[in-house]
Amino acid sequence: MKIFIIAGEASGDLHAGNLIRQFKTIDSSAQFKGFGGDKMTEAGAEITLHYRQMAYMGVWEVVMNLKKINFNFELCKKNILDYKPDAIILVDYAGFNLRMASFAKKLGIRTFFYISPKVWAWKKSRVKKIKALIDQLYVILPFEKEFYKQHNYEVEYVGNPINDAIWDFKNTHNQPGSDFLKNNNLEDKPIIALLSGSRKQEINLCLPQMLKVTENYPEYQFVIAGAPSIPKEYYQPFIQGTNVKIVYNQTYPLLSKAYAAVVTSGTATLETALFKVPQVVIYKTSTLTFIIARPFVWIKYFSLVNLIMDQEVVKELLQFSLAKRIKKELDRILYDKDYFQKMHENYNILEKRIGNAGTSKRTAEHMYNLLMNFNK
Repeated sequence: MKIFIIAGEASGDLHAGNLIRQFKTIDSSAQFKGFGGDKMTEAGAEITLHYRQMAYMGVWEVVMNLKKINFNFELCKKNILDYKPDAIILVDYAGFNLRMASFAKKLGIRTFFYISPKVWAWKKSRVKKIKALIDQLYVILPFEKEFYKQHNYEVEYVGNPINDAIWDFKNTHNQPGSDFLKNNNLEDKPIIALLSGSRKQEINLCLPQMLKVTENYPEYQFVIAGAPSIPKEYYQPFIQGTNVKIVYNQTYPLLSKAYAAVVTSGTATLETALFKVPQVVIYKTSTLTFIIARPFVWIKYFSLVNLIMDQEVVKELLQFSLAKRIKKELDRILYDKDYFQKMHENYNILEKRIGNAGTSKRTAEHMYNLLMNFNK
């Protein structure tokens, strides 16, 4: 069985890698090729384009990189034509992947979409396209199944793959202690983790806002979780002249030691919550993108934690005067014990709502069984 798989960012690469591993336990002869990253390569996939060359976000950023994006589309089409896969697995990254689904559908190739596009937030018109192009959609947020049901489309809720990654970390790694501090040249102070995003655009806009508050808390140390797709030297201009440190490829060890966190909205907000770290969530995009996109966003919350809980569990700060508002919220987290405790209690409810680990296994089994039925 030959499968072409596409992931366009770090979180998608992580989940795709785990999915490939589980698929190979069911069918050891299965072959995987596609676009993605290091986690997919480690799982045994042949990667022909790294997601570092694909991760463009925001209206202005996409316009500025249209030539590269179109080149990637054409390269992907050629790879699919040459490979002749039995199925295509599309992992999140909707703008690119739905276009590839249209191409695959015309070729008669089975299409699976793992991790739903955020059509419930904006571009609800994409639901019709998904129904027409995707043979099976796998959703990872509890409310998504009901959303699609309202649009007469049955999807498969498989749980959240973040649970798999965290469960694997907690059960295969010793919890970091003094060695983590020593190995990373950190002080013996409580840690406030800074998770500034996995893309350069996010880091450029969000990290400076985070760093503006660090001097207000001398009794804490601030540590940046370096994104795997970003070179180490990229962070240096941001932290030059500060006491802020960076750790690379150690986000989970960092979160397991952190007392609090400032997090750029995305998958990291859910990871931080499942490690029970109180957090403030921020997001900032280019002014043009914000002005254009804002009228088309229909959601009450933008962080995954609040979306799943359907209430404000963590404070969300968007676009303007971020540094001042980050400090105000960090003060509540650090100095208001009742507020700190309430967030922990909501995290426990969130953990139960998401469900048990095993998402990658359940998804792989369902995909394999569908493919076997298709081929009968």
